[in-house]
Amino acid sequence: MAVARVFCTIVLSLTCACASQAQEVPVPQLTPGSERKPASVSSNPVQPAPPQTVALTVAKGSPLQVALDREIQVKKVGQPVHGRIVEPVYAFDHIVVPVGSEIVGEVTEIEIVSGGKRTLAALNADFTPVRKVEIGFKELVLADGRRFPLHTSVTPGSGQVIEFVTAANEKEKKNFVKDKASGKTQEAKQQAHQEWDNAMKQLKTPGKIRRLERYGEAQLPVHRQYIPAGTVYFAELDDPLEFGTEVMTAPMASAIGSALPDGSVVHARLVTPLSSATAHKGQDVEAVLSQPLMDGDRLILPQGSRLKGTVKQAQPARRMKKNGQLRIAFSELVPPDGIQQKVVTTLEGVQAGKNANVKLDSEGGAEATTSKSRYLGTAVSLGLAMMAASSGQDHDGDAGGHSGAAGGLGGFKLVGMVVGAVARSRAFGTTMGAYGAAASIYTHFMARGHEVEFPKNTAMQIGIGTRAATTTPPDKEKAPHSVPSESAVLIDSGGYLK
Repeated sequence: MAVARVFCTIVLSLTCACASQAQEVPVPQLTPGSERKPASVSSNPVQPAPPQTVALTVAKGSPLQVALDREIQVKKVGQPVHGRIVEPVYAFDHIVVPVGSEIVGEVTEIEIVSGGKRTLAALNADFTPVRKVEIGFKELVLADGRRFPLHTSVTPGSGQVIEFVTAANEKEKKNFVKDKASGKTQEAKQQAHQEWDNAMKQLKTPGKIRRLERYGEAQLPVHRQYIPAGTVYFAELDDPLEFGTEVMTAPMASAIGSALPDGSVVHARLVTPLSSATAHKGQDVEAVLSQPLMDGDRLILPQGSRLKGTVKQAQPARRMKKNGQLRIAFSELVPPDGIQQKVVTTLEGVQAGKNANVKLDSEGGAEATTSKSRYLGTAVSLGLAMMAASSGQDHDGDAGGHSGAAGGLGGFKLVGMVVGAVARSRAFGTTMGAYGAAASIYTHFMARGHEVEFPKNTAMQIGIGTRAATTTPPDKEKAPHSVPSESAVLIDSGGYLK
């Protein structure tokens, strides 16, 4: 028993000594910055993301809208031509080629007129028929003196004097609501008109006297061929143009693709060439934004964003001067990030040839119109025919000379007038006068009408808005013929129901 007591005393003493030593061991201290991080956080310091840059490049295939700034008398292949840029060229959100920049080119090809075409022209007293002339542009000169060598291809269908046509006045539209959006749309159309007028002022376009001189010369049997100042060409780049890079800030990146402001109008170029003669309902149509859409200082849509849509109506021209009609609508917007969104659009303005007489209705549909000068031309032809038929003599007298000259002028212009005056025959004059009157009536009132032609790269102004879905009213949810909840009413930027 004593032995056991001694053993317990020894064990207890040893236990107390060990506990005392354990309390004297120092607690380790963590050095600053060496605290254990959560498992989800890397121990390496976070590096800021490098700034994102955007290349300011005018891509291959992009068109330059060029207008000749002086009249050209067509002489030979290789003769120089000079023009000006009449629409700014953007890369992303920067103007890289401003309006007024010089562009130099040359005549690359002059058509050889076939014998058949010459014969038909000669029958109409024209011994120098118009030849097709092709032009190429080879150098771009900016206002700061920089020069860029070019290789271009002129778009088929260009090479004509054009004008800017806008849709009918907003006040003429059905269900018109005078609000901020429609006011912005009208303001954008007026601004586009002003920009086009300013671009044309830099050209040496002919005045009324010069135009009358050229018209009179064109009536002669032998005459020179001119390309008037103001003739517009779309020169597509065969090689890209580089203008450096731009740093895209975080606010700029976050603004792209945000909600479209009310009353937005974008500048676009048609990628798909269209004609009322060949287009059909449902045909796919595509356009590309030629200028960025800004909301103040915020970039909403950069240049290069795409619009996709379809042909809604296509009516080819018909006999009895029934002109063609064409209506298109874009329904999808594709920014550079590729995220599509549904939109509704109206065609607010378009560039078209002056001779095409295109007009836009209040909903953006395009229709060719016939010039009112046809009434004057037909009246002149009928007057000459009546003058030739009413002459009282059919022999070598003054009346016969006047009859032949008047009738010949109605039938074969100057050549007919000279031959008629020499022949001094009322029969000849009456025949020629009747021929001229019949040809005028057929051409102006019975022949096929004009087609609506929108070549590739046609410049357009497009009103654009987003789809607005409507909810079904509670009191109609149980109605047997209620509208499904997923249906949507399409409202354009001006507030019109589609």
